[in-house]
Amino acid sequence: AGEDSLARDACLFCGTGDDDDDGEPKICRACGDKATGYHFNAMTCEGCKGFFRRAIKRNLRLSCPFQNSCVINRNNRRHCQACRLKKCLDIGMKKELIMSDEAVEQRRALIKKKQQLCQPSPGLLTSTFTEEQRKLVTDLLDAHNKTFDFNFVHFRNFRCTFPLYYYSLCIVYIPSVLLSSLCIVYIPSVLLSSLCIVYIPSVLLSSLCIVYIPSEYLMLPHISDLISYMIKGVIDFAKVIPYFRNLSIEDQIALLKGSSIELCIIRFNMVFNVEKRIWECGSNTYSFDDLILAGYRIPFLEPLIHFHCMLKKLKLHKEEYVLMEALSLFSGDRPGVCENQVIDGVQEFFAMTLMAYIETQRAPSQENRFLFAKIMECVTELRTMNEEHSKQILHIWDIQPDSTPLLKEVFSAFSD
Repeated sequence: AGEDSLARDACLFCGTGDDDDDGEPKICRACGDKATGYHFNAMTCEGCKGFFRRAIKRNLRLSCPFQNSCVINRNNRRHCQACRLKKCLDIGMKKELIMSDEAVEQRRALIKKKQQLCQPSPGLLTSTFTEEQRKLVTDLLDAHNKTFDFNFVHFRNFRCTFPLYYYSLCIVYIPSVLLSSLCIVYIPSVLLSSLCIVYIPSVLLSSLCIVYIPSEYLMLPHISDLISYMIKGVIDFAKVIPYFRNLSIEDQIALLKGSSIELCIIRFNMVFNVEKRIWECGSNTYSFDDLILAGYRIPFLEPLIHFHCMLKKLKLHKEEYVLMEALSLFSGDRPGVCENQVIDGVQEFFAMTLMAYIETQRAPSQENRFLFAKIMECVTELRTMNEEHSKQILHIWDIQPDSTPLLKEVFSAFSD
């Protein structure tokens, strides 16, 4: 490869060329073939470019067998080298532009070095964990610890979970040799109607029982209080972050309305038990059935459980959790946001901090190699979960209005 290939590499690398591409076909001024650009100061094809370089570097003594007046074109350019070289010189090709082999190698090395400097690998972008990034993570951790009641010791004065008046009476025929002639049985099911007779076939002895079946929206008041409690913590978390306080009040409100549920889901994941598929919130635990009893539908709950299992299996550090919270909070495309570019810039800084943390604070492994991409995938998936959750809430309220003022304010963005 010679100096012209290096020139092409440099043009591709720098994003520029020797001539403007106006869409018109370029013609070699030496032989009329299709030209590939300016070579040694003239527009020529690859053939004439190579011929000129060889002829000059070999210092050939060429002579025309005719009268130095051969017509050079695409078809006969090989017939007379002397007239072809003369034509190259006549169109302006300069022999002083031909580089020596040593100069070619030096230029090749220089271009390669510049390419490496201007196009570093992703790992080189975040090979260090800067002091600014370290302070950011420390501040976010401090804000998280102050605003997330991990053991739910302050979750009090919530509406009762199982008041008797939420149950409906029905008569159930249950086969059992253990039941007395009259008993009270609790059946956790939202599929039975308010008043019904259920027959369970069996060859065993049976008894007639009085059964209390919980209403479909039994857990709605309690779950509403729980989510409101979590959202209050999220709001306090955001207020501690300087980047958030520097925004206008309008943008602060827009970001909180748009992201509160996503941050709640992230925090709920920190208390999620993958093996039992439950949320362990201090002395209270919540299961799939509890959310059904709050009015949520299975097509929403199954992806929600899958998401929690997927995120929990990443085994995130608390630092990665809080950076994930910050990434969800600072999303410039939330409805009602005005300073989109400012917020997107902050989010990008959080993303680079997360990448730097993973690369410098975790041991190199196949799992950690793709951890950043997996976390970003979860952040994207949270948007879908947020939208589906909002649809569920609004549907529940249409049937069973039961919410807190804070929930109504948060979900007003989705009901407009």
